[in-house]
Amino acid sequence: MLFNTLQYALFVPIIFIIYWLIGHYKKIRFQNFIVLIASFFFYGCWDVRFLGLLTFSILVDYFSGIQIEKVKKRSNQKIWLWISIAINLGFLGFFKYYNFFIHSFIDLFSSFGINVQASTLSIILPVGISFYTFHGLSYVIDIYYRRIKAEKNIIDYALFVSYFPLLVAGPIERATHLLPQLKKERKFKYSQVVEGLKQILWGLVKKVLIADQCAIIANDIFNNAEQYYGLTLVIGAIFFSIQIYGDFSGYSDIALGTSKLLGIELLKNFSFPYFSRSISEFWRRWHISLSTWFKDYVYIPLGGSKAGTGRKIRNTFIIFLISGFWHGANLTFIIWGGLNALFIIPSVIRKTNRKHIEIVASNSIFPNWREVFQMILTFSLVSFAWIFFRAISISEAFLFIKHLIGGLNQVWVYQATLSYLKWHIDFNIFIFIILFFMIEWIGRRYYNPMLIFDKLNTFFRWLFYSIVIVLVLYFSGADKQFIYFQF
Repeated sequence: MLFNTLQYALFVPIIFIIYWLIGHYKKIRFQNFIVLIASFFFYGCWDVRFLGLLTFSILVDYFSGIQIEKVKKRSNQKIWLWISIAINLGFLGFFKYYNFFIHSFIDLFSSFGINVQASTLSIILPVGISFYTFHGLSYVIDIYYRRIKAEKNIIDYALFVSYFPLLVAGPIERATHLLPQLKKERKFKYSQVVEGLKQILWGLVKKVLIADQCAIIANDIFNNAEQYYGLTLVIGAIFFSIQIYGDFSGYSDIALGTSKLLGIELLKNFSFPYFSRSISEFWRRWHISLSTWFKDYVYIPLGGSKAGTGRKIRNTFIIFLISGFWHGANLTFIIWGGLNALFIIPSVIRKTNRKHIEIVASNSIFPNWREVFQMILTFSLVSFAWIFFRAISISEAFLFIKHLIGGLNQVWVYQATLSYLKWHIDFNIFIFIILFFMIEWIGRRYYNPMLIFDKLNTFFRWLFYSIVIVLVLYFSGADKQFIYFQF
């Protein structure tokens, strides 16, 4: 069940009505039970067979957490911790990386002239396994380090892991943030529901009007990179950069907005990353829940920033390479992670990676020329790395880059680019992109840029919402999956 479908548009109001009318009468436990059943139904709509895997993962971490807290000896606690980690990473490794390691094993021996026969499996990747696995891992690790108490209520813990707005593609929640909300009484707040609806609408704008429209151009150029050169490929890289931002942050907005309808606040996952002035700032604003997860559970345990410069560089490379591998069983993702590590290392060495905490031009309407240059440079580096993220293979990525660089000094290439713009790109997409980033820029100080329209009078505000809804419905078309569903 996709967020951008009629099924979801019917599913959410039904849950909303049952949750607040019947659930509120029966109080918290019944509300949580309603949402848990809805979450399992939501996940079962993808593939009912994987409900068993999700349930098993929940039970492993639930009982492991209780045992970690129950046993007194630290060595026994560590045993239960590693049982949970081994089972979670074992399932994740099997479903996501089994064939990758088999093929790598075969290729390694083939390079020495040794022919190895090994069977691969037609393994279906369970939707959301990377996300709910990290939910469970952070939970048991936090219990082991005594940051939280083990949750005794199986309904509440199961809901924490399987909560449907974040189950498929995050944000990656922490037990310290979400579980307390599941334990408290939730009262209906009209203002919170309105905020949720606005955030859902903005998420649909990002997905339908920005990501899906950019995907048409990005897919054409990336899938036919051997036919294009120079600026045409630059356009393809830019359109994919905008596509993946609109797609993933749009999903996160819909997730956060849906959760607001139920009176539950989720962690913010994006904070205007393409207005960043450095790579380090970009990674504080992009996929925030994953970045902070790796910081807290990998980077800091490795020594973090307290170690010497050499170790800080090593730790930075480790978390970015792991982050790349987390995204998929393909060397392209590892190179993507490695490139981002290379881009961020200079700021680590100069100890400037904590600069730019506030949003750009926080006290002015426009950025200065230095900030403009920094944003353009950061966006260019990020877009270059996205080439490897988008490419199917390393050879395709290098072909794309070769044709991109090789065609920049050819006059006929610029003419071909103008021809491509004329015949392949609908003018509407440029209007959508310009208006989209204008709204994001004006609303960059807000949690949701849609809030800037609250300053309009009632007539113009509702006129704007009506136009946006009509555009979203008009351009919706066939159901288009979100990019991060494959991770």
